[in-house]
Amino acid sequence: MQAQTISIFIEMPWQEVYEAIWRPEVFPRWATGLSAAGLHHDKGIWRAKGPDGGDVILRFSPQNAFGVMDHTVVLRTGAEIHVPMRVVVNGDGAEVMLTLYRQPGVSLEAFEHDANWVRRDLAQLRDMLTG
Repeated sequence: MQAQTISIFIEMPWQEVYEAIWRPEVFPRWATGLSAAGLHHDKGIWRAKGPDGGDVILRFSPQNAFGVMDHTVVLRTGAEIHVPMRVVVNGDGAEVMLTLYRQPGVSLEAFEHDANWVRRDLAQLRDMLTG
């Protein structure tokens, strides 16, 4: 699959960035697709509304010492979309990186739209953390 890694620099130590954002319940504060969808935890499973209005299941990587924030979106069809995400050191600050994969059947225009959405969300994340 075609992939695009999108990143943003945040002027905070990477460990502080990671600790502030790794929890699934924090994602809706900056990930607009989840905030609009109403992420909720139900019987050990994270759920949100998908683009078609149906529920999707989300699986998040556990807290770790490496800045890994991978998550997987499981669609109602059973298809899984893996979203690699990292917080890494960049000098005195942090680089937050998310890799977006162009899914089968997604047009180039839709893929670029999604990439721009990720850029906006990462900018919102930076603004949330730095005020």
